[in-house]
Amino acid sequence: MAKRSLKSSPLGIIKTKEAFDRKGWTQEYLAAEVGLSSRQSIWKFFTGRPIERYLYKEICFKLDLNWEEMADLPEAQGLDLLLTTQETLNINAGLENWVSFWRFQLKEQIQTQCNILQSAFDQTQPLLEQIYVLINILPQPSNQRWLEVSDLQDIQSSFSRPNLASNIQEAIPSLDVVKQQDKLMILGKPGAGKTTFLQYLALQCIQGKYKPELIPIFIQLRTLSLELSEGKEWNLVGQLIQLGKRYTLSQEQVMILVEEGKFLLLIDGFDEVADAEGELIFKEINQFVKSYYKNTIYLTCRSGTQKYHFLGFSYVEISDFNEQQIKEFAQRWFLATTNNAEASEKAKQFLEQLEKPSNQPIRDLGVTPILLNLICSVFKEKASFPTKRAKLYQAGLDILLQRWDQARGIQRDQIYRRLSLTEKIKLLCQIAATTFEENNYFFESSDILYLIEDYLKTLPNVNTDPETLWLNSEAVLKAIEIQHGLLVERAKDIYSFSHLTFQEYLTARKIVASPNLQTLQQELIKLAQKTQDYRWREVILLTVSMLPNADLLVEQIRQEIDIFVEQDQMLKSFLMSIKEKVNLINLPYRDSAGRAFYFTLLQNRDFNLAVSLDVNFASLNNLPDPLNLDLALARALTASLNLLKSSELNIKKILSFYFSLDIETKFTLESTFQQALHHLKKELPELEISQEHLQIWWKNQGREWVEKFRQLLIQHRQIGYDLNLSTTQQELWQQYYRMNQFLVECLQSDCQITKQVRETIEDGLLLPP
Repeated sequence: MAKRSLKSSPLGIIKTKEAFDRKGWTQEYLAAEVGLSSRQSIWKFFTGRPIERYLYKEICFKLDLNWEEMADLPEAQGLDLLLTTQETLNINAGLENWVSFWRFQLKEQIQTQCNILQSAFDQTQPLLEQIYVLINILPQPSNQRWLEVSDLQDIQSSFSRPNLASNIQEAIPSLDVVKQQDKLMILGKPGAGKTTFLQYLALQCIQGKYKPELIPIFIQLRTLSLELSEGKEWNLVGQLIQLGKRYTLSQEQVMILVEEGKFLLLIDGFDEVADAEGELIFKEINQFVKSYYKNTIYLTCRSGTQKYHFLGFSYVEISDFNEQQIKEFAQRWFLATTNNAEASEKAKQFLEQLEKPSNQPIRDLGVTPILLNLICSVFKEKASFPTKRAKLYQAGLDILLQRWDQARGIQRDQIYRRLSLTEKIKLLCQIAATTFEENNYFFESSDILYLIEDYLKTLPNVNTDPETLWLNSEAVLKAIEIQHGLLVERAKDIYSFSHLTFQEYLTARKIVASPNLQTLQQELIKLAQKTQDYRWREVILLTVSMLPNADLLVEQIRQEIDIFVEQDQMLKSFLMSIKEKVNLINLPYRDSAGRAFYFTLLQNRDFNLAVSLDVNFASLNNLPDPLNLDLALARALTASLNLLKSSELNIKKILSFYFSLDIETKFTLESTFQQALHHLKKELPELEISQEHLQIWWKNQGREWVEKFRQLLIQHRQIGYDLNLSTTQQELWQQYYRMNQFLVECLQSDCQITKQVRETIEDGLLLPP
């Protein structure tokens, strides 16, 4: 028996409204036409609510519409209308045919729509399939974790860079997640790969590699948002029906596909719609899921924008790239953008340079796909990274601050948009510098809100009402997180910068942008005092590279090194001894390079500083005879000391030591030194005696012999002093050496330093103050 009421189908709602608009009537007029005294039933008719059957037919008649085509007919009557031909009597066979037909018709569109990469910096990009690397997924969004700052702050040695993105939870391969879940909200930072992941799934689906039994539909909500803002309405079922009509599928066929869950709906960019449109879209998707729960739906949204909770959806987050993903992306990228013959070599060079300790800040950026893409593009031109790394960091910042959204025509939060780009950068610099100065990589949201509030107070025409100011500060914090991803909520109300590199760069930028010369000088003096602190290394290097004249800063660093020496009189005396030693030798090199050579000669023989000061030290085989002789003697002394330390002597160690003493045949020695060395070597036992007797000799007489050897070197070569440093002294001396290395790195970076200052500092290195 037929029901006494009828309501419109989703497509019927669309068609009835279109017909009503064509008539140009009001709802009151239509109500009078069908004999009603109020428009309540008319309103129900247009909103898909049930009304009396006779009245439904009458309204359709007045609108010149076939009521059977508009109505959401009961199942029995609907089947009577649908199953009108022999071809559709077998629903399952019909479904398979319709799905196959739709997929066939859709293939070219998906290939075109989803194989293109959006770029914020290059006019041309490789195809997605050429460079795509599968992402990993965090099963719980970071901002839902209830953790303390202490849980996140890395407990590392002071000589390592914290990994701000280190995950307490284990990431899962993305394909494993989508195989297990059919309703997902996928969160991620800007440029993390949310859109490309949906595009990849669409391509895999249409190629039959993933869920080949479904029809992939890729929907970009920013395009839909424009239509909604123009007053148009959105009905997801209606959109699917319209798409089906393109491929000659009827409304009834599409509805069966919807009801049977034959769609893979990939809905991208929920964060890219305005609040008003977002609520409409949220309600429509929720209603669709309730009514047609069998369909697979994956939504994407930037982290931090989850105002709505979609029923039945699991919320997950895209993880940063790991080392293997960075490697795979680079190899694919260069293969896709470079001549095949060069691709492998370019990728190898890229990864080798990326692994250098000095390029760790660049490597930090590579965990975000969009920035890794930028880094590859920069490297491609010259097969090297820019010597002035600040340019690369600024390019990355520019992408996140404005170009990424601009490239896709997205406008966001109104309050934050009132800040100019310069004001936004100043605010970020303030946050970066304050938190970095306090040694905070992770910070409570309230701490950041106070900084934002203080900054907003300095702007003209700002409402200084405390409550309004606080609410505006919260809006600005969220906008920075959502729009740029430069601040990331790592746990509930705990933030950090997305990359330590940006925190360092913005800190340096604040110093360089000091408002006047006096303030700048004060900031540079304070910065130089951080030379001993390894955390500040990158900030200092960036500041040096960005200053129009870095003379003051490098001179202050030199002064800090001299002050450091005053902590240890033995270090001061040793510096005097190597100064006197180098003065005795007529070196073809810079004296400071010679002092660097002798500083580590009897410690770890690290000649990197000497090489930095004079490239002639790069090949130890071509050293002048005095240096080669002292190097050979130092090795012999070290070998003898190692014999004393050995609990058990073996013949290999003893032979190695004896060979190291073969000095006279390799060098022309001063006669008194040659004679003394000859006599001392005669005191050593012959190698022909048994190993047992050798051990006894070294145990009973070895220490005395080594001390004689040491005194011989001190007397004739001014090397070999028994420093006997304590653990604290060893660390202090190593720190002093590193500080000098760092100063040379500053001097030799791409920076503006006058020639006189540069040469004066380089020539004065490793001298006692």
